Amino acid sequence: MEKAMFAGGCFWCMVTPFEELPGIHGIVSGYTGGTSESPTYEEVKTGTTGHYEVVQITFNPTLFPYKKLLELYWPQVDPTDDGGQFQDRGKQYRTAIFYYNEEQKEAALVSKEQVVDSGRFTGPIVTEIIPAQTFYVAEDYNQDYHKKNPKHYKEDREQSGRDEFIGKHWDE
Repeated sequence: MEKAMFAGGCFWCMVTPFEELPGIHGIVSGYTGGTSESPTYEEVKTGTTGHYEVVQITFNPTLFPYKKLLELYWPQVDPTDDGGQFQDRGKQYRTAIFYYNEEQKEAALVSKEQVVDSGRFTGPIVTEIIPAQTFYVAEDYNQDYHKKNPKHYKEDREQSGRDEFIGKHWDE
């Protein structure tokens, strides 16, 4: 098993694209990249801790290669927005790919270059490729939020503009 970590705005919206796929053995919402140990959701959402909201994915690279994770990641985000994602604004909602080894780093850099070369976007691609840092598991109520609070999740996602953006820029 290996781990992958992605920041793409609100971590609630970053779980569903990866779940229930062969070779994916777990998706945990959490925080990384900040200055305080054991941050809470209430602290991170203020934007003052330096943490990103992220999902950490445990996967079997034989069944689901890292490259496929990257192919799923990019169409979930606006890689040109350095101020957050969709309605979620602030540094804690920026996009980033956190790599655990040199192979992941290289694959992430290649995938980013492919997005740059795709011509889908007029602005620069600002998604960072960063070494993985300490991962802090988010509170229980933030895990599988879309299943625990389906009505609120659906409303929040619809209002965010994420799906409209994905449809405009990523759907073939």
